[in-house]
Amino acid sequence: MKLIKISADLELSVHEFPDGSHEEQNQFLRELLGNGCDIYEHVMPDRLYTELHMFDRPSKIPGQCVSMLIDEEGRLKENVPNMIGSYLYRTEQHGCPIMGNILFVGEEWSGGGIDFCGIEDSVFELLELELKNLILTMKTTKEALHK
Repeated sequence: MKLIKISADLELSVHEFPDGSHEEQNQFLRELLGNGCDIYEHVMPDRLYTELHMFDRPSKIPGQCVSMLIDEEGRLKENVPNMIGSYLYRTEQHGCPIMGNILFVGEEWSGGGIDFCGIEDSVFELLELELKNLILTMKTTKEALHK
C-alpha cells in the first residue's frame, strides 16, 4: 500500500509504505519528511475529513482511515509553510501554519492499538485526485498573486 508526500513547494510524490518493524517504519517516515526530522507529529486536519471526505476513524480495514504526519519541530527549523497542510489544518483560523513536507498515511486497528500503514487502494485513488486538484488550485492562486 502507498502513502503520499507533499513537499513545501507543492510537489506530490507517491511512496510505498515500508515493511519492517515499527522502528524501521518510523525511521523511513522521518527521513521522508526530511530536514532532519527527529520526531513526527500525527495530525488529523479538519478539512481532510470535511472537504476531502476521508475517513477519520481507524477500522479493521487497513488504510481506510487517513491522517497526516508532519515534522514535530518544523516551526523551529528553516522551513516554509506547506500550503496544502496549512489549508487542511485551517491555519487561517488560528495562525499556526504547517511547515515543511507532509505525509498522508493510513491507519489501522492492530493487536497493540492503532498503527500507521499504507492507504487502502480505493481511498488512495480518491485522495490523490483531491490533493492534485488542491495543488493545481494553490499553484494557480500563487502565480496570480505574484503577477
